Amino acid sequence: MIPSNTILTDDFGRKHNYLRISLLEKCNLRCTYCMPADGIALSPKASLMTADEIFSIAKIFVENGVDKIRLTGGEPLLRKDFPEIISKLATLGTALSITTNGILIDRHIAVLKEFKVRNINLSLDTLVSSKFHTVTLRNQFEKVIDNLHLLLNNDFKVKVNVVLMKDFNENEIGDFVRLTKFLPLSVRFIEFMPFAGNEWDSSKMVSQSEILSEVAKVFSSEEIQKLEDEKNFTARTFKIKDFQGDFGIISSITNPFCDGCNRIRLTANGKIKNCLFSNSETDLLTPLRNGELITSLISESIRNKKKVRAGMVTIEEMNDPSLHFDNRSMIAIGG
Repeated sequence: MIPSNTILTDDFGRKHNYLRISLLEKCNLRCTYCMPADGIALSPKASLMTADEIFSIAKIFVENGVDKIRLTGGEPLLRKDFPEIISKLATLGTALSITTNGILIDRHIAVLKEFKVRNINLSLDTLVSSKFHTVTLRNQFEKVIDNLHLLLNNDFKVKVNVVLMKDFNENEIGDFVRLTKFLPLSVRFIEFMPFAGNEWDSSKMVSQSEILSEVAKVFSSEEIQKLEDEKNFTARTFKIKDFQGDFGIISSITNPFCDGCNRIRLTANGKIKNCLFSNSETDLLTPLRNGELITSLISESIRNKKKVRAGMVTIEEMNDPSLHFDNRSMIAIGG
């Protein structure tokens, strides 16, 4: 029997207390960096975790040290049993949060409040309606903006996730930062990352240094303040003096934060991924359905975690499609 205090600790001493659970692989947007142009082969419904199975697996993680759970997709609010899933997970006593594109969030405000889900990550890559359609292939810009304000007006803690892509939205960095003057939100700029089907190469990426350079075009060095980063941070955080909100940079490519990684991902079909970039997965759902213990499988997956980005240390390695082409598309991993 593996001691419970070591199951979620890898060979580099990193303790994993943050579980991200993908509820499904479908989405009501088709963002080009997330969904391949030709779509993906969806897992059969029978192979997806049920609400009870999500709870059972999450409970094992919580018993072994997880104290934070985030629900992702696809778009997690497309699950018709989302209220049931939330109600079950709320009994585990962990911090609960979700990542959403915001289109359906107005329908779930009461449920989120009831089960104390106050931390919302909302994906929004542009503040221009026509560009929103370009990247999502849908006309839902006004709905997302309205729901962003609805969340803020209901005192939710909102982070806006902005995936930056060269020659598309890097010229909006200053506009996104200006949002934080009067709105108490956190904007998080995310470097474009490689996944199956999104035609990534480093020339499309807006690096951390380029992001800061864009901010410096709008604000003086005296106005830009570096904040203390959270424990196990993904975003290096800043704010503009006297602004209500702040902004952060998630630089998985040019300045990774792997040393303090505490995250585990569970896909909608019940497979554990020990790193976002890893093409290696461990099936937990099948043995669970067979009545088998899964703690040793979890431990083995965590112990096999590489020190940096699934073993891809340099940008040159990231640029090699052979090293990540057989990873899932982002939509099938969960944000």
